Amino acid sequence: MGYKGSCHCGQIKFVAEGELLEVLSCNCSICQKKGSLLWFLASKQVEISLENPDILESYTFNKHVINHYFCKKCGIHPYAQGLDAEGNSIFAINVRCIDDIDLEKIKINYFDGRSV
Repeated sequence: MGYKGSCHCGQIKFVAEGELLEVLSCNCSICQKKGSLLWFLASKQVEISLENPDILESYTFNKHVINHYFCKKCGIHPYAQGLDAEGNSIFAINVRCIDDIDLEKIKINYFDGRSV
């Protein structure tokens, strides 16, 4: 199934293909503050479109292996990109940015990222 989403102002848009059954709520220093609920997908399952490529900004911290992308205009973080344990490129979609999503129907798994 395809899910469409964007940042608040719509400058960063995405389409994510897959079955959205569960998400991850992480308590690391950045996810806790952003309130993200993350859905992990292979890069081939996600298409990003930008109204203006200069609107996209990236932030990294700690081990600097995950790029946390956000919109320079509205400040919303629609996704992050990094590598999985096998070295494959993946996206972490913030499902709170998916259009018309019913969060009550999605299982939330909690991850102690603060202790990793």
